[in-house]
Amino acid sequence: MTSTTERTATRAEYCVIACAETWRDAGEILASPMGTVPAVAARLAKLTFSPDLLLTDGEALLIGDVPAVGAASTVTEGWLPYRRHLTMVMGGRRHVMMGASQIDRFGNQNISCIGDWERPKRQLLGVRGAPVNTLNNPVSYWIPRHSPRVFVAKVDMISGVGHDSAAAAGPSATRFHDLRRVVSDLGVFDFATPDHAMRLVSLHPGVTVDQVREATGFELSLPNDVPVTREPTAEELRLIRDVVDPNGLRDREVRA
Repeated sequence: MTSTTERTATRAEYCVIACAETWRDAGEILASPMGTVPAVAARLAKLTFSPDLLLTDGEALLIGDVPAVGAASTVTEGWLPYRRHLTMVMGGRRHVMMGASQIDRFGNQNISCIGDWERPKRQLLGVRGAPVNTLNNPVSYWIPRHSPRVFVAKVDMISGVGHDSAAAAGPSATRFHDLRRVVSDLGVFDFATPDHAMRLVSLHPGVTVDQVREATGFELSLPNDVPVTREPTAEELRLIRDVVDPNGLRDREVRA
């Protein structure tokens, strides 16, 4: 019989690994994952290469254990109500992984509306905490459905601040502006180019550069040789499958 650690990793598990890597060696900072795959990834990071990472119960407690996604914590380490959470955001001791209804080549993110702001076609969440997040603490993005509708030439409204918008606003916006990674179901991206335009960092197994190009509504910066997203170790697969996400919730968010 094949053990859980011997089976081939799924696309969702590669996404978990890619998201977890954004918190590698992060030290004692708060991880704020938004979405199932980021939640699995933050827990995996704490159990492996980022043991000092702080996790919350999603409400008002800092937790000292690493429960499975959807399970209750049994160890409380601290009290983190909304007002204190906002103070932590402004102090930079937090790395949030947000979603995006739209994102452009410079990292501007939209979760507010689709279409013209004065008469939108679709009303979404609103800007929420995205502006403060992107101007005060490290931010990464998780996008489970990579398509030209999400990766757009220009967002309809700026919620999260991208590199070009921060530069236009001046030093008050760029001082702590730190966009780390974008992870999608196709690959991993960053902004490590001279003009801070989005760059392809790695492809998930089975994905081609042409697939990413076709699913992206702007021109990506491409390295000469695009590596494959790293393989999860046998222990990481065991933790994902047996400890952090035994119910396989990750596979509901990512379809291979």
